[in-house]
Amino acid sequence: MRDDIWGGRKSAPSSKEAEGAAAAPVSRGPNIYTVTQVNRYIHNMFAQDYLLKTLRVRGEVSNVKYHQSGHIYFSLKDEGGAMACVMFAGNRKGLSFPMRDGDQVVILGTVDVFERDGRYQLYAKTITREGAGGLYERFLALKNTLEEMGMFSPRYKKPIPRYVRRLGIVTAPTGAAIQDIRNISARRDRSVTLILYPALVQGEGAAQSVVRGIRLLDQAGVDVIIVGRGGGSIEDLWAFNEEAVARAIFECRTPIISAVGHETDFTIADFVADMRAPTPSAAAEIAVSDRQLLLDTLKGYEAAMAGLMRQNFAAARQALKLKEAHLLVQNPENRLRDNRQRLSYLSERLDEAIKKKLLLERQRLSLYAQRLEGCSPLKALASGYAYVEDEGGHPVSGVKDAKKGDALSVIFKDGALKVRVEDVSFIGIE
Repeated sequence: MRDDIWGGRKSAPSSKEAEGAAAAPVSRGPNIYTVTQVNRYIHNMFAQDYLLKTLRVRGEVSNVKYHQSGHIYFSLKDEGGAMACVMFAGNRKGLSFPMRDGDQVVILGTVDVFERDGRYQLYAKTITREGAGGLYERFLALKNTLEEMGMFSPRYKKPIPRYVRRLGIVTAPTGAAIQDIRNISARRDRSVTLILYPALVQGEGAAQSVVRGIRLLDQAGVDVIIVGRGGGSIEDLWAFNEEAVARAIFECRTPIISAVGHETDFTIADFVADMRAPTPSAAAEIAVSDRQLLLDTLKGYEAAMAGLMRQNFAAARQALKLKEAHLLVQNPENRLRDNRQRLSYLSERLDEAIKKKLLLERQRLSLYAQRLEGCSPLKALASGYAYVEDEGGHPVSGVKDAKKGDALSVIFKDGALKVRVEDVSFIGIE
């Protein structure tokens, strides 16, 4: 055996090499190999076996553990042995039911070696219950066909009305589903009218019965239609995987809520419907609004609006008071009164100013009068002086202003004399 094989060579080993590989770890020869090398070699052997790549294994499930990562770990056993199995989270779409201990299943997967632990296990891709494998393949085939046709596209999904008055229901008249829907609807809003089409939901003719119920309720003008039933096996739920039911749901003008089985059950009707509910009870909660919750919400809005209105009124009153005060300040009557007061004040000040001005002018006039009195000719005349003027009334201030023969007037304090100049003489005083 060559060392490059144990190092992880991808080519298939020969039969002699395989025999040597099986014997080498227990031989006492000079070659010693690590555990990792042995596990890797065995892994390569499994990987190159075409049969182990894709095979179906039947058995009973035990030790089921749903890991928080989404992986499912379990064992598959029969009367003669058991093997470890794992389904990774990415393959969970290949499991259409909640797997439990004791389930008889058929697993499609790959057998390989987990090198770290040195043990082989079955890696599951799809898991179906015993006897349901053919139905599941039909389910997947129809699902792929309808999906390619666009019947699952969100663009065709109709919105579910928030408030309904008439609720149509297509289900069995005696099953738990209708009782759950009735109880939930009555608790949430008793005013909603329930219209039941008693359909077959299992067995021969069930698909045709569901189709008739959908079409009749669509013509009846209900607001929303719930199509569903309680849980069961894939055979029990098969009517909701029929193409006729899928097309009836797709062609329905009324919004449809699909509520088939339990939360982990998926049918073709779920993908075509406008909304999927995990259970019939959940469908009723989606379709029927909680009347009490609505009333409580409205009361909350009412209280909030009342509080807001009180705040707005208080703010408006405060603004009105400010406007009123501003108007009082700007009132023409008040302004006239203020102007009158100002005018009276200014008038008083004007009177005082005039009085002061008159007093000042009187003082100045008295001063000027005294000064004028000092310069008055009458005062000089009273002292014994005389005033001389010529015939034209012009003052004669000296002998230079007169000549011989001029007629002059000499004015005294008590009268005047008419004189004529006989002679003019100068005494030489400038």
